[in-house]
Amino acid sequence: MTPHTHDVVPRSHWAAPSGKPPLSSRMMRATWRGLPAKQHDVGWEPGLEVPAADGSLLCTDHYFPRTKGDFPTLLVRSPYGRGVPWSPLFGVLFAEQGFHVVLQSCRGTAGSGGRFDLWRNEAADGQATVSWLRQQPWFNGTLGTIGPSYLGYVQWALALDPPPELKAMVVQVGLHDPHALFHAGGGFLLENALAVGLGVTYQHQGMLPLVRATLRLQRRMRAITGARPLRGAYESALGEVPWLDGAMAHPDADDPHWHGASVAEAAERLSVPTCLITGWHDGLADQTFQQFARLRGAGCESALLVGPWTHTSAMQQGWPEVFAESLAWLRAHLCDDPAGLRPTPVRVHVGGEDAWRDLDDWPPAPAATAWFPAANGTLSRQTPLEEGPLASFRYDPADPTPSVGGPSVSRGTGASDNTALEAREDVLTFTGPPLTEPVDVLGPVSARLRIATDTGHAEVFARLCDVDARGRSTNICDGLMRLRTTGELPSEVTVPMSSTAHRFAAGHRMRLQISGGAHPRYARSPGTGESSVEATRLVPVQLTLHTGSALTLPQGTP
Repeated sequence: MTPHTHDVVPRSHWAAPSGKPPLSSRMMRATWRGLPAKQHDVGWEPGLEVPAADGSLLCTDHYFPRTKGDFPTLLVRSPYGRGVPWSPLFGVLFAEQGFHVVLQSCRGTAGSGGRFDLWRNEAADGQATVSWLRQQPWFNGTLGTIGPSYLGYVQWALALDPPPELKAMVVQVGLHDPHALFHAGGGFLLENALAVGLGVTYQHQGMLPLVRATLRLQRRMRAITGARPLRGAYESALGEVPWLDGAMAHPDADDPHWHGASVAEAAERLSVPTCLITGWHDGLADQTFQQFARLRGAGCESALLVGPWTHTSAMQQGWPEVFAESLAWLRAHLCDDPAGLRPTPVRVHVGGEDAWRDLDDWPPAPAATAWFPAANGTLSRQTPLEEGPLASFRYDPADPTPSVGGPSVSRGTGASDNTALEAREDVLTFTGPPLTEPVDVLGPVSARLRIATDTGHAEVFARLCDVDARGRSTNICDGLMRLRTTGELPSEVTVPMSSTAHRFAAGHRMRLQISGGAHPRYARSPGTGESSVEATRLVPVQLTLHTGSALTLPQGTP
């Protein structure tokens, strides 16, 4: 870290401007139910110009309580504009509760100067904004940060060298590693790439350009996701997006292209109290779990809330819980009011039980239990006695196995009925017996798979499902890994399937689902070993699962 030296402007009387928050923000605020009553009327000071690290001017709006007195400040930096939903979610709601809120557009977006790059400027621009805050007569020296997704990334960037005024952070469905947003297990997260490309390119331009681009992307989605090569195909809907092309062209996390992109190290030495919020079907949930582990390892005061949400629904249907959690954390650490804090560091929603559970840590470190796929399509606690192939299927990239539900940053994800998917010939299922009593699975899930292929190149997608008494199969968690094989011998690959907190009810069955992909959530594997975004040739692949494979569940004993 570098020493912070700064000059603080002496506090002087501040004459609050007379502006009201935008009408659209006030109208949206009026529709919300289940939120705390407002404590203050809200004022608005729009169009402030804050010098960035290189002198570019960053457009900034200031929301404030229209009440005399000192209040702490929240910094919200966004590449998605400063209007709806950020203005009501953060500007209005938190100013109502007694905070100055500084809502700023990242460089190159929504009127801010300079050129937007996915990660390269956030640390320096965040520090420059704090320097500007020190000059404001209403700034009392107590600062917090808050925001979701990329608005979480800018918080981690600032925390690489936290200014002394920073007393609390709230990272909601947040990001710290841009590479992992696009690449996982050797596969390319195509839906994430298109959703982020759409949002960053058009959302800050306003509702009409965003709607037009969204409809254009929907009309051309089939052609884009089926293009050969895939790289550049998005331009027909999104136009040229240099940072997105760079993400597609550099799959290796060690490539110099990604140098400085990850801000994961911020949590390894952080002492700023940090609250993390995610959902079980958030495409960035694994990044949240990683950061929580780093914070705990550093001895940093931290909290974790995991709800039954996707990346987007956490800030919509889940907003009452997310807002309450965020407000309690900020009041505790910026206002010396810990009354709203819960007694334990971790609260998770347990699916299948539809209940919240308070825990001392995550994961709770239960004993791991292995379930073994068998030749007759069953899933058993008994280790198979014979070695050899169990089942095989043909993955055809010209007709790729479709994605159904699961974690993502786009809409239309989450828990879904997998019945039609599992009826396909390119999907294997192994199903356990009806449970005689409930089984709780809490923690990271993985599958150790022994697979042979006829081409030497494939990807394998593994998913845990809950099958109810009527036979409906619902996805719980999943993951994908690329593998290489030699000859007819199987290769062993472990597929991390993220984490869950789920109760399998008595009478339900556990199911391991295996396929060769999940398209277009992941770009299709071409079957040739080439990059999925550069390949022009597609080769079908025969995958054969062998004994010695196992599904590993934390605390999965019936």
